[in-house]
Amino acid sequence: MNAIRKTPAAIALGCALLLAAGCGALPDKPARATLYDFGPGPAMPAAAPATAPAAATLATLSLAEFESNTRLDGTQILYRLGYADANELRPYGQSRWSLPPSQLLRQRLRDTLSERRMVLGPEEAATISRGRGQAPDTLRISLDEFSHYFESASASVGLVRLRATLVRSTAAGDRVLGQRLFTVRRPAPSADAPGGVKALISASDAAVAEVVQWVDQLQQQQPRQ
Repeated sequence: MNAIRKTPAAIALGCALLLAAGCGALPDKPARATLYDFGPGPAMPAAAPATAPAAATLATLSLAEFESNTRLDGTQILYRLGYADANELRPYGQSRWSLPPSQLLRQRLRDTLSERRMVLGPEEAATISRGRGQAPDTLRISLDEFSHYFESASASVGLVRLRATLVRSTAAGDRVLGQRLFTVRRPAPSADAPGGVKALISASDAAVAEVVQWVDQLQQQQPRQ
């Protein structure tokens, strides 16, 4: 019996059916995590008229790299169920920060400090110190808490806690000008990752404002001789 000759059209149809069957068996692509950052920051004020006096310029400051515990070194957005087990940090599954929170918060703080003073990184400050023998005051920050904290199933806040230390280098060694713990809570608009992000950004901006005010006061009360 002669073999049935398949036309090119029949062969193409068979291949298409096989491909369709194969594609139907493939698993769905994993959902891509939503990335969040702190946004562009508060709106900048309109440019002042040319005749207006310049804003006061404060002493140069060195901003050290932030310290944080290992859980805050990653990019996960973390939450706590305070009404169930406040000791357990849980990550949101499909939401991430674009950078570790300590880096995002440090950039926000540096931008705010830079509005009225020159702010240097550790290496820049070391270079200036070697060149003229006087290092600027150094602001050190330890980020201890950065989480979406649920006080109940329906009420939650963005919780930011950081410890700030202002250090001055002298001929006799480093001297601590001041140290303070800042704890800020801001209500979350929703009980999910987007709501937690908004609350944490709001709490971060409030904490930054408090730190900047504290540093300004310390340096004005203890000017360099």
